[in-house]
Amino acid sequence: MVNVTDKNVTSREAVAAGSIRMKPETMALIKKGEIKKGDVLAVAQIAGIMGAKKTPDLIPMCHPLMLTGVNLSFSIKDGPDEMGFSTINITATVNTKGQTGVEMEALTAVSTAALTIYDMCKAADKDMIIGEVYLLSKKGGKSGEYIRSGIQQ
Repeated sequence: MVNVTDKNVTSREAVAAGSIRMKPETMALIKKGEIKKGDVLAVAQIAGIMGAKKTPDLIPMCHPLMLTGVNLSFSIKDGPDEMGFSTINITATVNTKGQTGVEMEALTAVSTAALTIYDMCKAADKDMIIGEVYLLSKKGGKSGEYIRSGIQQ
């Protein structure tokens, strides 16, 4: 693990994004609350929060952090797109006051939420595609602020 003992404690925030694409019929089931396993977005939100909190258990060399905030949001793009799919965009914002950043926690939150959506909907749609997961921004720490350019969600 990287030694962060001498680093200053600062407020830190990371925002990550990703997506999952599915058949429009599957999206309709989600919106109507007709997926047999339950409320897909509510469960995915809880899973994303749990994923952020469990990041050091999943990613070797990741520092265990006291997270002060984890928020997931979802936006739906009804299809069909060029491949005939509808899309759920996932955004995770993670905060802490600490000596190291929360980028991995935000990325893990998005990934866990997308995997949960897949798991809950796989009986209806095995053609789902989990899309790119990426860091949108981060604040705090010695390296300062980072904002990704050129990607629209």
